[in-house]
Order: sequence, then structure tokens, then C-alpha cells
Amino acid sequence: MTFSSDETPSNEQLLTKRIISIDMLRGLVMVLMVLDHVRVFFTNVRFRPTDLTQTNIPLFLTRWVTHLCAPTFIFLAGVAAYLFFISRPQSKQKLAQYLIIRGLWLVFLELTIIRFGWIFDPTYSFTAAGVIWAIGWSMVVLALLIRLPIPMIAVLGILLIVGHNLFDHIHAEQLGTWGWLWAVIHEQKMLTPFPNKIFFISYPLIPWIGVMATGYAFGTIFKLEKTFRLRLLQWLGLGLILSFVVIRALNVYGDPYPWRVKSNFSYTILSFINCHKYPPSLLYLLMTLGLAMLLLYLFEKQRWRIFQPLVLFGQVPLFF
Repeated sequence: MTFSSDETPSNEQLLTKRIISIDMLRGLVMVLMVLDHVRVFFTNVRFRPTDLTQTNIPLFLTRWVTHLCAPTFIFLAGVAAYLFFISRPQSKQKLAQYLIIRGLWLVFLELTIIRFGWIFDPTYSFTAAGVIWAIGWSMVVLALLIRLPIPMIAVLGILLIVGHNLFDHIHAEQLGTWGWLWAVIHEQKMLTPFPNKIFFISYPLIPWIGVMATGYAFGTIFKLEKTFRLRLLQWLGLGLILSFVVIRALNVYGDPYPWRVKSNFSYTILSFINCHKYPPSLLYLLMTLGLAMLLLYLFEKQRWRIFQPLVLFGQVPLFF
């Protein structure tokens, strides 16, 4: 959607036009995602690119830059849900039905077509619950949350993001027969629901639910006048990144793995920005969502012709 610098979008405009800056940012993270997947399929690297005992700087950065993808995409999915609601004359009940159906459809795709695309194994000896799984279940939970006032949705989302690292010391093995549920919501884990059938929880849900919920509440800023919206995006982005730097420097809370001084300055910086993704730590989300806010600010402020092809990718992300 293209607005002049002093224009405030109406519901009618949101109904008939797309917000170009959102599509552009979504398209950018889709392209970055390809970089990550190409490395997985077409290199012989058999260690984590962020493992500082084995990696090199260029390889580390090819992985680190793609950290922007999942948080941005899930956050924008929440924004899109809010814009979908205000742009169409419908009840919250109908929006909830839409989110539940779409969410469960994404979970089905993750466990069938997308799984086969990754693994090429018809026997289902191994199945991974990845990012599409997380998006789907986050939509289902958001369907329950949308009946709450927007400020309360924002507070709940922020609490999930900020507070979930308090429970890092709890592990599935400690919870007996309910350990599988803890793995689904908070701990990356290999489960064996049936003999010789492995179900890998790659994306535990709690923080991602928080990201989508805050994205839904964040969608309200697109009804603001553009000058104020730009200022808000800029300060939010800078504030999140500054919060990341301060909390990470304290090395007390926000990520299960503290940073360490390495043998050279470059690797010390890499250790500082090397945050935990599965599940995404508070610091991981501050860093990535802060960058996403600043990119959205840049794409809102100016129409970058060089990035125009990204708009198409951003409009059809599932097909892409």
C-alpha cells in the first residue's frame, strides 16, 4: 500500500490495497531463508555454522543473518491477522474461525507436504515440527486471544517473550508422563511416540505465540498517521536493539548461553550476538525484531526500487 507522508489509512484503503512495506519485508526474509536452506542442502558442513569452535566468520554470518526470518515472519503474521480483521466487516468469532482453520491447515502441511520436501522419507521414521508448525499453532492460540482488549493481548505477548527464559531450568525428563507437552511448548526435544518413529520438536511454541500476539497488537500502528508511525517504528527498533545490547552485556538473563571473551575480538563479537533460537530467547527476539522494526521503518519511509521484486515474494510466501 502506498500512502503520502501525511496520510492515515482508512479501513476502506486497507480493504482494497496491500501495505507494500510489509510485503517487502516479508519478501526479504523469504529470500534470506533460501540462503539458509541452500547451505543445508548444497554444502558438506556437518556442524552448526554458529558453533564458534568449528565455524569461520563468513559461514557464521550466513546463518546469523537468517535468524531474522522466523521472528519477522511470525510477527508479521500477527500484524496481517489484525489488518485482515479491521479491513473486513466481520465479527471476532469469524476471525477466530479463520485463524483456527488456517492454523490447522498449516500444521497439516508441515507434517505432510513440507515434511516430505525436507526429508523425502515416506515411512515417517522421522518427522520434525518446524516453523510452519509454530505458525499454525500460534494462529490457533491467537484465535482464543483476540477476544481480549488489544492492550491485554500486547501484555500477554510481551510476558511470554520476556518471561519464558525463567523456565529454562525445567526439562521434559523432570515432568514424567507430561514431559512431551513441555517439549511441545518450551524445549527442543526428540520424542518417540511410537517404536522407531521419531518426532522432533524443532520449534517449541511459547515464545512464538508471544511473537504473534505482539504482532497482532502492533498491527494497530498502521492506522496511525504516517509521520508518527515512522517515528514509532524507528524508536521501537532502536529501543529493542539497545535493550539487547544492555541485557546481553550484563550476561545474567535472557539467553541460556552466556557470551564469552574469545581469543580475538571478532569471535568475541560473534559470541555476543550468538543467541539461542530453539526456543528463541528473549535476547534473540530483541535482536531480530529490533532489526525487523528498523527495516520496516526504512521500507515505509522510502520506496526502494531495487527491492521491488521482494514485494511479489512477500505477497505469496507459502507458494514461495
